[in-house]
Amino acid sequence: MTAVETRHASVAVEDIACSVYEVPTDAPESDGTLGWDSTTIVVVEVEGGGAHGLGYTYGDRAVRTLIESKLGAVVRGADAMSPSATWRAMRDAIRNAGQPGVGAMGVSAVDIALWDLKARLLGVALADALPRARERVPVYGSGGFTSYSDGRLREQLAGWAERGIPRVKMKVGREPGRDAQRIGAARDAIGPNVELMVDANGAYDRKQALLWAERFSEWDVRYLEEPVSSDDLDGLRLIRDRGPVGMAIAAGEYGWDLPYFTRMLDAGAVDILQADVTRCGGISALLRLDGLCIGRTVPFSAHCAPAVSAHACCAMESLVHLEYFHDHVRLEGMLFDGTLDPRGGHLEPDRSRPGLGLELRRADAEEFAV
Repeated sequence: MTAVETRHASVAVEDIACSVYEVPTDAPESDGTLGWDSTTIVVVEVEGGGAHGLGYTYGDRAVRTLIESKLGAVVRGADAMSPSATWRAMRDAIRNAGQPGVGAMGVSAVDIALWDLKARLLGVALADALPRARERVPVYGSGGFTSYSDGRLREQLAGWAERGIPRVKMKVGREPGRDAQRIGAARDAIGPNVELMVDANGAYDRKQALLWAERFSEWDVRYLEEPVSSDDLDGLRLIRDRGPVGMAIAAGEYGWDLPYFTRMLDAGAVDILQADVTRCGGISALLRLDGLCIGRTVPFSAHCAPAVSAHACCAMESLVHLEYFHDHVRLEGMLFDGTLDPRGGHLEPDRSRPGLGLELRRADAEEFAV
């Protein structure tokens, strides 16, 4: 069946498979509230019409169990040309198993794989199979872990700036007594013309967050992510209202469904809403989330998974930038062919490669198989 014929016909999904890989980090890492030494990726592959699609999420190996036990039967036989219909059916299927958390991650990974399959059947890049709104996506370099020495912090952030990425983000809040020195080292490394962003991962209480927001402004920090827990909508609103002029408050990376984001927006909790395509319900959910942001004139910032997000975010009118996260950039480059490199501070999907343009390097991945 040709791509032209596929546009006018349904194509059944014939099979779905799931694998898990755990990749050690290149050094111990931590943020304001958590430490880790490995990253786990759950990879989903679907087949149909002589093509295959690939998706993934970053979560516990339990995601594979849920996909195999609850979602496989929903996906097999579904129309590969209608990912959003299958997305709705998957959410219905896990009603009693639990839609947030592992459930949302499983749906996200499968949904991404289905969109990838559709684009490959059509013979176009995934960004072109979606309602494309932009050619490329602005990025910011993200890492700057609290476990880093000042030297490593400087090296990483300056490296992104030298590659033409005009904004970088670092972690804060684990040892507040060190943060002034770390922020100073970061600003010195990147110079005055690169935007410096910070992420506390919910490490502060409300009054600490207000104090540190004022201190961060001394180094021209204009983006503060999760100064308090994302569950504390009143606290986020307080920091947003009373924090320094010109400092945007961002949160939302732990959102599992559209009602979560609606509550956050209705509370006026953020200047910039975040979501992660591998957590929030996949590309089908992300497209709906764009509508929520447009309707409230709130800009959107995508969290992590740049190899997928670069395509998905080309369809988002509300987008301001995408997180080019050190761990995911490194892991995706180790496991997949077809990842993208930033040029001029942007990621631009490769139109010569259908779908996401990714191929799993199975021999390399096998070393990390769980």
